[in-house]
Amino acid sequence: MLYLAEVQKQKGGGLLGGGGKTALKLLACQRTDQSWSAVPGDEVIPAEEAKNLNEGALVLINLGGNRQIQGEIELAGSRLARDLQNFSRLLEKAKSQEEEIEQWKQSLTYQSQELNRREMEMEARIEQMQSMEEDFERVEQQRQEVETAKEEAARLAEEFERSRQELEGAWEHLRGEQRRLEEQIAQHAPGLDPSQAHLIQELLEQLSQAVVPTDTVREQLNLSFEVLNAQQAELEEEWQQLEQRQTEASARQAEVDRQGEECQQRKQELQQAQKSLEEAKAELKVQQNALEIKQESVHMLSLQLRTQGELHQQVARLAATSADVKISQRVDLEALEQMPLGELQGTVQGLEQDLEKLVRFVNDQEEELTFQREAVEELHEKIKSASEYDRISMETELAEEQDRYQMLDETLVGQRRNLREREEILNQHQRVLRRRQGISDSNASDNQKIDLGPILTQLEAQRQQQEEDLQKLESQIEQMRRSINQAEEMIRHQAGEQEVKLSELQSLEQNWHSASAAVAQIRGQVESYQALLQPKQEALSQIRQKLEAIAEALNQIQETGDYQLQRIAQLQQTISSLIQSPEFATS
Repeated sequence: MLYLAEVQKQKGGGLLGGGGKTALKLLACQRTDQSWSAVPGDEVIPAEEAKNLNEGALVLINLGGNRQIQGEIELAGSRLARDLQNFSRLLEKAKSQEEEIEQWKQSLTYQSQELNRREMEMEARIEQMQSMEEDFERVEQQRQEVETAKEEAARLAEEFERSRQELEGAWEHLRGEQRRLEEQIAQHAPGLDPSQAHLIQELLEQLSQAVVPTDTVREQLNLSFEVLNAQQAELEEEWQQLEQRQTEASARQAEVDRQGEECQQRKQELQQAQKSLEEAKAELKVQQNALEIKQESVHMLSLQLRTQGELHQQVARLAATSADVKISQRVDLEALEQMPLGELQGTVQGLEQDLEKLVRFVNDQEEELTFQREAVEELHEKIKSASEYDRISMETELAEEQDRYQMLDETLVGQRRNLREREEILNQHQRVLRRRQGISDSNASDNQKIDLGPILTQLEAQRQQQEEDLQKLESQIEQMRRSINQAEEMIRHQAGEQEVKLSELQSLEQNWHSASAAVAQIRGQVESYQALLQPKQEALSQIRQKLEAIAEALNQIQETGDYQLQRIAQLQQTISSLIQSPEFATS
């Protein structure tokens, strides 16, 4: 089985530190599915084969059932690098798949919402179709009633026509008898006997009874008109409902158009805001690049300043430790020449005393620095032979001691330089004093020493200038960082507003699509309802026209019947007067 292990070396107890043993600490093992699991506990396998490897190195080994190493020990660095690269690619792939899954989730959510909306539309359509079927059944029933009324009216019309024909025949016969009577009356010929008079009377009675009464027919016709008017009233209500739906559809269409314009306007505003956001991001990128350039300049200037400081420190250390160099100090030699000799001697003595004190102090510091260096070296030796647990605490102590040694060393550099400066001042005073006392100057060789004072002054001036430049750059960087933070905050705010606006636009577009579908559904209902009402209206109009024609014909029949009864009554009066006349009685 493949294991990941760490090389551990145990140092021996000999004087030379030899005799150490090498072992491998098992960290993880590979399973059959190529996954890794941590090894519990601190299992260590002796492995002299890894003695040439550094302590802490990671290796791959194969262990058999007896926990013996099989095959060669392989360094795990390249294998871990490949595994990490593969793991990174798997993470990127998983992230990409998560994004795709999220997109699929959003798409499925939208599709589910769309299916629910369509299902609701289908249910509304089904309810509409059921309502239309009920309306159609009611219209069909009304149509059957109208057809029954039409058949009844047709039957009555046939009876009217038959009665009219019979009446016409009776009238022809009566007209013939009337003409004969008139001829006899005109000729004053006694040709009308009582039997003929009775016959004429009977014919007139039959003729008066042959006039068809129109009350029953008119009653049926009025009932037909009542049914027709009731159906027309219902149809008018349906037309009003249809007109209301048309008005509602127009109002909703206007609202849908307004929502469409608002969606278009919101989309344009979103595009403009997106463009502004991209411009702000581009500007932020420019500022970030400028900040990187400034930071690189600060880094380079910091390196220069550190190098300048190290050079200044080395020159100062050289000036403080070398006997071939000096640090010139500005001393008012003319004032020393004019100073009283006793006062000059006192000044020299004071400088000598101050110098002796400084020399003692610097020597003490040098001794302390030596002790500190020895302490650091001693800790180094102890750490080499210490255990793993003690090594951690001793390394912390070593770091503290090294920091203390470095601080003392840096302090001594300034103290040494100060000491050399004091010596140079004292030497200048002593030279003036000896010259005024007439003593020959045995230290003329001091004039041949290299003067590092101007170099140190120049280095100090350059360091101060670089520090000022560094402060300016750091101030500019701080301002640029604040500006970049403000720009990033503004971009985050704009991006948040963009997301809110995008969500609002998507919701608005979804509402717009739903409203458009609802308007289309209403318009479809209106068209379907209108397609049902129009034939019904036309059928009722045709029935009304036929009933009105029947009513007009009935009125004409009524007028004809009344006229016939009037003429029959006149004939009956004429016959009665003839029968009662003396001539008729004589005959």
